[in-house]
Amino acid sequence: MKKSIFNFIALITLVMVFTACEKRVSEEAHDIHWDRDVCDRCKMVISGRKHAVQVINPENGDMYKFDDIGCAILWFKENNITWKDSAKIWTIDVNTGKWINAKKSYYDTVHKTPMGYGFSANDKKESITDETSEKIDFAEMSKRVIERGR
Repeated sequence: MKKSIFNFIALITLVMVFTACEKRVSEEAHDIHWDRDVCDRCKMVISGRKHAVQVINPENGDMYKFDDIGCAILWFKENNITWKDSAKIWTIDVNTGKWINAKKSYYDTVHKTPMGYGFSANDKKESITDETSEKIDFAEMSKRVIERGR
């Protein structure tokens, strides 16, 4: 009986030690240092507080910053990023200024954006109230950016 209790305690201790040593990768949005951080693609200073984007590599937690969703999409393509599909992509909701999941967002086509791609993120499709705007998803927006490809 004493031996089984000792083994149980030893096992629990080992589990706690190994899980404490496990490196956890944060996939949450980080702070942007406005007017100081630069876009990882075009090297422009990130100033537009309604169009910034963050890409997080889920394998190691490395974070990349962009001033426009178009720069992020082209950066994936130009650099042959193999972890593109599993990347966590955060962008700012053009209406609320909050970080939202770019892959689940809807994009309008009426706003001016820092690099002129013209796609602004919205958390909900219903948030796009301008009747002259298209309402497109992440896949369609990405396709259009790549077709434009500058």
